[in-house]
Amino acid sequence: MAPGISASRAGNIALRTAHIGVTGILFGGHFFGIAAERLLPLLYMAILTGGALGAAEVYPNWRGVFEIRSLVIASKVLLLCFVPLLWNHRVAILIVVLAMASAGSHMPRRCRHYSVLEHKNVGGERNAVIRS
Repeated sequence: MAPGISASRAGNIALRTAHIGVTGILFGGHFFGIAAERLLPLLYMAILTGGALGAAEVYPNWRGVFEIRSLVIASKVLLLCFVPLLWNHRVAILIVVLAMASAGSHMPRRCRHYSVLEHKNVGGERNAVIRS
């Protein structure tokens, strides 16, 4: 491990990389019409890794659950759970998830860390808790 990278950060990077890889293959498979039995394990892995990333985002401070970034993650995971139920609309659902992921990852920090519970940006406060 490179100096200055904690085990927690390395784990987060590995999990995020796995999630991006799985979701990319999943989207491509649906787009190109690969059989459902080959895609369902990838869908479940995408849900599992997405949920794990969501949990990592709110650890160690539960208040992070109410930040916009966490709500975006929860929305994406929920939409992925609808894919087996709305199979004929799976590509459209995955396009929406992809757009949400892109927007959520690139929105300004003041938006990502805005708490709908506290009605303010809590990004600095959360970081102070993590450092202490």
